[in-house]
Amino acid sequence: MKTKIVERALMELQWQICSETNLALFFPKPMTLDKQQKCWALADSIQQLPEVIEVVIGMNTLSVFIVSLPWSELKDFKDRLSTLLDDIPSKTINGKHIEIPVHYGGQYGPDLKAMANELGLSVAAVVDLHTEATYTVYFIGFQPGFPYLGGLSESLYFPRHAIPRTQVPAGSVGIGGEQTGVYPFESPGGWQLLGKTDTSLFDLNKSSPTLLNAGDTLKFTAIDIYE
Repeated sequence: MKTKIVERALMELQWQICSETNLALFFPKPMTLDKQQKCWALADSIQQLPEVIEVVIGMNTLSVFIVSLPWSELKDFKDRLSTLLDDIPSKTINGKHIEIPVHYGGQYGPDLKAMANELGLSVAAVVDLHTEATYTVYFIGFQPGFPYLGGLSESLYFPRHAIPRTQVPAGSVGIGGEQTGVYPFESPGGWQLLGKTDTSLFDLNKSSPTLLNAGDTLKFTAIDIYE
């Protein structure tokens, strides 16, 4: 049954022409690692096409930027991309694994207690669910070094704030919908803040400035928990 569901979902895939220089592909929900691995594989193939300037990978999505084409050639290019959807391979990235220690709750995670109440869980149970999972970095976006992570327990799915904060501290660990992640820099943001880490996710003084890259895995560990 699961195989049939996956096959049906892949049949729904269709490239969308967004402009004369951009096409986009969105995998149907739910978000999964298998679909992300297909995005990685497709990006490698598409990047080789002569018309392509850049392929940007998102969360189970792809955005392809190309040289400007007249409408007839653009439709032909879309058809060429569509042929790649007939049998999409998967790409496994054997990245590194790290642990990120977190101060949960209190001043570090101002949304933790309220979120736990809404979910009908204790604060400790939320932290347990958040720290027991092994997450995979699907892609880096929003800020330099900001990891979008797959693997969040469905029990912790929670909507973003309707009105985002104007300032989210650097190192904040949060949940937004079906995803969890870490803010490398202070910025506005609407994610539910569970805690904060002192781990630096971006450092220009290093040969590889981003701590995490697509395909890496990580676990969060609790330093302490404040109610």
